[in-house]
Amino acid sequence: MSEDKLVRFHLSLNVSDLSKSVKFYRALFGVDPAKLRSDYAKFEPDIPPLVLSLEPTPRQVGGPLNHVGIRLPDIKSLVELQSRLEIAGLRSQREEGVECCYAKQTKFWLHDPDGTLWEIYTLDGDIEHRGDGQRQEMVLENSPSVLRKSEWEHRMGQPIPGEIPLENNSTDEVRLRGTFNLPLLPIQRTQIIAEAIRILKPGGRLFVHVLTAQNPVDSPELPGPASAVHYVPAESEPLKLLSDAGFTAIRLLKFDAKPCFVRNSVAMRETQIEGWKPSANSESLEVSEVMYRGPFESITQDGYTFSLGVRITMSKTSAQRFQTPERSSFFTVFDKPSNAPVCATSCST
Repeated sequence: MSEDKLVRFHLSLNVSDLSKSVKFYRALFGVDPAKLRSDYAKFEPDIPPLVLSLEPTPRQVGGPLNHVGIRLPDIKSLVELQSRLEIAGLRSQREEGVECCYAKQTKFWLHDPDGTLWEIYTLDGDIEHRGDGQRQEMVLENSPSVLRKSEWEHRMGQPIPGEIPLENNSTDEVRLRGTFNLPLLPIQRTQIIAEAIRILKPGGRLFVHVLTAQNPVDSPELPGPASAVHYVPAESEPLKLLSDAGFTAIRLLKFDAKPCFVRNSVAMRETQIEGWKPSANSESLEVSEVMYRGPFESITQDGYTFSLGVRITMSKTSAQRFQTPERSSFFTVFDKPSNAPVCATSCST
């Protein structure tokens, strides 16, 4: 097996004195560090086939062990392993292009039942600065040592329940991962969002992870793990579903300029969205009317199709997005009494 295809065990240790630790491991392995900085050191002995990182830490965090991991030879191996773990019920979320430890990496994290942190990664290349590191929510996700909120999650390979088996206003967070990439009927999409807002506590969060496109795509026949995708909704469709259901403070957490896939000139992008169930007595329960003033006969924005001079009723929070400096030249927002119904009939379908 060639050096670049060698599978190595990776171990990262917290150390109180980096120079003393470097001296010790230099003697132990009989090799110099493969990488040595003022705040980081790495050994890569061939015997044993190990990648040992030393992290100077001024305080004890979980004892001397920082984390353990496996460095794989390529992204294909990483995706295959992550897919196998997902099938086994071990959740993870991949991060690409992470600048960490003077290198650029693609990785995901797992915790064992006792909380030991495992990092599975590929080395994409060395860089000259330490980097910001992975996002902490990635590292902490699924950790048994972290106090978990009440939550419910649906993933693309799971059946869609007609009713989520949880009480009203009982859940802090609902996550829909790939749900809208299933070939659902429109009523099923509406129903799962309605169920999400039903079980969420006031102020609870909905997270949606979905592949979207400029135009809807049926049966896109994508490669690898994405082959499970049977439908790709238009970019505005999930936003409209959340807005129509009454979620507020809706925003795109991830929507890159570079598409993941292009089929028949249609670009498809990984999309992450969050929305919040209005808090009790929140102003977001109020509604407003929005009128488009031209210059076109009609225009679609944020999932709503506006006709020139026609008012559309929506939640007050949604309407506030049309009061920004960029949009105020084209839209007028009118306040309405809080008991007025929210009309969805003028929205795009």
